[in-house]
Amino acid sequence: MDGFKRRKEQKKQDILEAALSLFMEYGIQKVAISEIAHKANVSQVTIYNYFESKHKLSIDVFEYYVMKATRDFEKIVTSDIPFPEKIKQIIFNKTIASKQIHEEFYHFLMKEYAEQGNVIEKIYQETAIPYFAKLFEEGKQQGHVDPNISQEAIFFYIHMLKDYMQREEVYTKILPLTEDISNILFYGIVGKERN
Repeated sequence: MDGFKRRKEQKKQDILEAALSLFMEYGIQKVAISEIAHKANVSQVTIYNYFESKHKLSIDVFEYYVMKATRDFEKIVTSDIPFPEKIKQIIFNKTIASKQIHEEFYHFLMKEYAEQGNVIEKIYQETAIPYFAKLFEEGKQQGHVDPNISQEAIFFYIHMLKDYMQREEVYTKILPLTEDISNILFYGIVGKERN
């Protein structure tokens, strides 16, 4: 990649980071393009040259956020830390994200998530499922996941949860329950063993 393309990509990244930061704090509606331009240290014209409209920018920020979360998930799953620590970090990341995200931006993300053929569905199939399989297999090998529970049963549960969360009447109420849902997914209703 030559210097011009690299600078162009860096500018685009700066705009996405600035917009994500502002959307997370204030939601989409309350953030003006001028505020994003100021935070990214670019002109408003530059933003429109890259993204055409605020709506298109919002969609690209959604994809950027999903890709960033996916990379964070991959980094945890492929790390050398013990399985229980991986689960704690995954839950911690979800909890932190749920506390930092503006409710209006969260609803936008979930509405996009509910659309057929969305980027999350593609990432879910191509990346999340294989990494979940690796994670649970590792948990079984280390004695933290019941070896009698089949991968099929685990993925049936995950698919069921994913499908349910895509319903508007669910995702509009689920944000405060993020940590509880993650705990149930990884520890069950009984909860983790107490030492």
